[in-house]
Amino acid sequence: MFALKGKNAHPRGAVPVSSGRSATFGRFRIVLPKILRKPVRVLARTIEGEVSIPNHVGTFGALAFLALTGAYGAILGGHAPEVVKVTTSTFGFAIEDVKVVGNKETSEIDVLGALGLDGETSLVGLSAADAQKAVAGLPWVESVDVFKVYPNTIQISIHERTALAVWQNGDQLSVIDADGRMIVSFNGGRSASLPVVIGAGADKQAKFLLTQMAAFPQIAAEVKAYQRVGDRRWDLVLKNGVSLMLPESRIDEALTDIANMDSKAGLLSRDIASVDLRLTDRVVVRLTPEAMVQRVEYLKARDKAPKRSEKRV
Repeated sequence: MFALKGKNAHPRGAVPVSSGRSATFGRFRIVLPKILRKPVRVLARTIEGEVSIPNHVGTFGALAFLALTGAYGAILGGHAPEVVKVTTSTFGFAIEDVKVVGNKETSEIDVLGALGLDGETSLVGLSAADAQKAVAGLPWVESVDVFKVYPNTIQISIHERTALAVWQNGDQLSVIDADGRMIVSFNGGRSASLPVVIGAGADKQAKFLLTQMAAFPQIAAEVKAYQRVGDRRWDLVLKNGVSLMLPESRIDEALTDIANMDSKAGLLSRDIASVDLRLTDRVVVRLTPEAMVQRVEYLKARDKAPKRSEKRV
């Protein structure tokens, strides 16, 4: 703080500023704070001509003032990002290379489209957080990391979602992940090899069923589709048209029974329509209409055989 020291000990009109510690005004001597002493001393020497001002200081000062004024106006007008982009790209910070790693289903064109880059986008002005959010919104992207590599490169590391099955809900076909979340609409390609689950609730229960089916690869290889019935149980529709009607629980036991019957008697390759495994004490096999006709004829022929033998006797 300023301190008043009383009467001036120097002759009237003399201002002892050479020390930079105090200034005398009239009858009082003002003791300057320490932080102001050096600026006052420099100012005093400049006034007395002891310090020379370099040439063009005024020009540079005016230019700096104009630059700061323009920057302030750009900020107030909301044009600061454009100013930064143009300025930094001019000095070699324009984005020239985008490296994408970890992507299989996500194309680099989709990534560039999400970033919205143009030839003048500056690496300095690019927000890594905004870029990460934009790329994370792509369908296959589970998580993403964005790195700015100066002076002109962006590196994007993508971790994609894993497709589990194709879910048919009415007329709509969708590729879903293990949590039953839709990834994209089904359009063939690599997704054509995925198992097909059908019906309401099939999307949420598919992971549990397919995990159990992994223990029975000989049956899973013959399955054309897994159909959810009443959101309670499953029917396995085989490629040859046979339907395996699984119970609500005991799925492992039912599949074990089917595997044993197929290995011993070739059940699944026979002319049958369905195998009902819902009952705990029996397995019900339904024949196809053609097989039923053949069976009826066989039974009639078998019944006639004893009568023919009696006539011969």
